[in-house]
Parts: sequence; structure tokens; C-alpha cells
Amino acid sequence: MEVNYLIAKSVMVTGHRIVEDLDEKKLEEIFKLLIKKGYTRFYIGMALGFDTICFKILEKLRENNDITLIACIPCREQDKYFTDSQKEEYARMLKSANEKHLLSEKFTSYCMYRRNCYMVDHSAIVVAYLRKSFGGTFNTVKYAEKKGKKIINI
Repeated sequence: MEVNYLIAKSVMVTGHRIVEDLDEKKLEEIFKLLIKKGYTRFYIGMALGFDTICFKILEKLRENNDITLIACIPCREQDKYFTDSQKEEYARMLKSANEKHLLSEKFTSYCMYRRNCYMVDHSAIVVAYLRKSFGGTFNTVKYAEKKGKKIINI
């Protein structure tokens, strides 16, 4: 019963690494509305691009709201190919996260997909930045649709 309650109060984010036309103010307003409606748990895949933007917005909102930021790490070496500055920011965000869930010790061909499914399975709502009909974000949104999750594509 406890797990279902947590899912009912949870949101996950998914989006592309390259973000070109995102209205960050609108995204922040969506998060504020979700928080006002009682959503308190936010699952973030910790990838570059949309995930990082969401984390930073939610981190700012956490200053005045009782919300939990959950870093969902697909594998221990997620930041292996990040630049030095990206690695530094990634480490800072991991330290700032309220919870961390490591899905795989090592990189595998399916660890990102496993992370995405984990986040969908533990959330009621998906906030997505979906602009392509292929790839990880597309597959995550399709999985969420199949699972009957509410999807907000910004």
C-alpha cells in the first residue's frame, strides 16, 4: 500500500540531451502546479540536457517546497564521457539529490532503458521533452503510455 501512495505522488522527467526550443519558464510553472497538486517526489535520470535543466529548476523549487529529488543513475559510470565541467556539475547534483538509486554497477546495452522503465514504474506522471519519433525518450514515453501514465509533453 505504501508503494502505491508514493507512486501516486511521484513525477518523472524524460527528454533529449539536445534542447533547442524549451520554454523553461513554462516548465517551471508545470512543476509548480504539480507541487501545488501534491506531487512531492521527482525522479530524474541525471542525463545531460533536459534532465539537468529539470534538476536545476526542481532544486530551486525545493528551497520553498517539501519535495524530494531522486537521482536515478543508470550505471556507475554514467558521466564517463562528460566534459570536466559536466562531471563537476553532475557530482554536485548527485550530492544535492535527496535519494540516489543506482540501477546497474556497469554500463550495459540496456541500463538506460532499465533506468527509464524504473522511473516510469515508480511515477504517476511523466514530464517529457519529446521532439523525435525514435530514441530513448520516445521509447520511454511509449512505455509510459502503455502503462497508463499521464504524460505532459512540454
